[in-house]
Amino acid sequence: MGNGKDLAPLFTPGSVAVVGASDRPGKISGVIMESLRAGGFKGEVYPVNPTHETVFGLECRPSISSIEGGVDLAVFAVPAPVVPGLLREAGDSLRAAVIISGGFGESGPEGEALEEEVRAIAEASGVRVVGPNCMGIFNSEAGLDTFFIPHDKLERPRPGPVSIISQSGSFAITAMAELAAEGVGVSKVVSYGNGVDVSEADCLDFLAEDASTGAVAMYMESVTNGRAFVEAASRCSAAKPVMALKVGRHEAGARAARSHTGAITGRYEVYRAAFAKAGVLEAGGYEDFIGGCKAFGMERDAGGGRVAIITDGGGIGVGLADACADMGLEVPSLDAGLAEGLSALFPPFFPVSNPLDLTGSATDRLFADAVEKTLEGDFCDIMIVAALWGPPSLTDGLAGLIGERAAATDKPVIICTPGGEYSRARLALWRKEGLPVFSTPESAVRAAAVLARKGAARGGGAGGGG
Repeated sequence: MGNGKDLAPLFTPGSVAVVGASDRPGKISGVIMESLRAGGFKGEVYPVNPTHETVFGLECRPSISSIEGGVDLAVFAVPAPVVPGLLREAGDSLRAAVIISGGFGESGPEGEALEEEVRAIAEASGVRVVGPNCMGIFNSEAGLDTFFIPHDKLERPRPGPVSIISQSGSFAITAMAELAAEGVGVSKVVSYGNGVDVSEADCLDFLAEDASTGAVAMYMESVTNGRAFVEAASRCSAAKPVMALKVGRHEAGARAARSHTGAITGRYEVYRAAFAKAGVLEAGGYEDFIGGCKAFGMERDAGGGRVAIITDGGGIGVGLADACADMGLEVPSLDAGLAEGLSALFPPFFPVSNPLDLTGSATDRLFADAVEKTLEGDFCDIMIVAALWGPPSLTDGLAGLIGERAAATDKPVIICTPGGEYSRARLALWRKEGLPVFSTPESAVRAAAVLARKGAARGGGAGGGG
């Protein structure tokens, strides 16, 4: 195995060849050609297929070796049995490869033999290989997109600070679609599949030094080399926060992982220990993973783990406070000065505390003034605003008012707005203000815990949550 320093041809190639290229409708290779075009890839794109003269109006080359000067990256979208021969034929004309094709180690003895052949060719030639059985690479800044899901079925996220490493292609595209819908910016996504050559450790080393990556989120079924993973994850987490979702924790999931990528998952306890040693934040499931990515996408770090909660629902406030305690965050009592300042906003009989319950008498202005007053000074590091839309005096203008207050502070503000169809229809109001919004107290608090860890990783404070 190599390290992250030699992966530039994979992530930032100057030229890409699509092997097996075709413009026939429904062909995976054609979708990849369209993805490169739609993503705005600025380098040269070479269709390679000996049975075609042109593909999408571009001259089609019979082989990689026939391309003058060679190519940085080739994407193989051809049947598994022909991949080793084509990879070998490319010789010195190729620097890196993405093998989209399935039918390798995940499919049985014959596929395992093909995979070992690919491994031997990669080691002998020095060509870095992602896959097989993968989606490949998405780099929003470079316009590189080897994913074979059409754009009308998968909205690509805008450029941003979060990078994703995923053993599973389907998980990668599901996360991308959800983050695009949430407005979360993504720098890079790598779906590495069976990991015949480029491993999760290689990707971590590359992303640790990647200036466009502010945080890394991983989906893992297994690791290729435990020691290499811990060392790479430690290096990466020292530079930027790293989160991992480990699946196959139990026997049923482990069986599914073996049939999916041929992964041998190992004992879950070993992974937990490795994450702790490497400073990796573990996500408890898909919702945690997406919530963590939304938190990673925020520009602001948390200076610590002190949380202020403002809501118009007392029960939700209690639930948030409990969830904060469960995740190692502090919900401090109000100091005398802040209590006095908040009391001035309310009638004399109104109790003020943290969580602060505005009750059914809440208005847009009262919410906004309470948020502004609480964010003053050094009372909290993070704020969670849990807005229930029931009170009659709350309007669609609430999100804009709170968005203004959030923009005026350097502290992260998280929105929690549970409820039915009426509440869900207003999620876009919060997103328009650039505020991360969650539908459950637990997911909002998990995001707060990630922000605390993110701040601690960058020297912002002690942090909290795990």
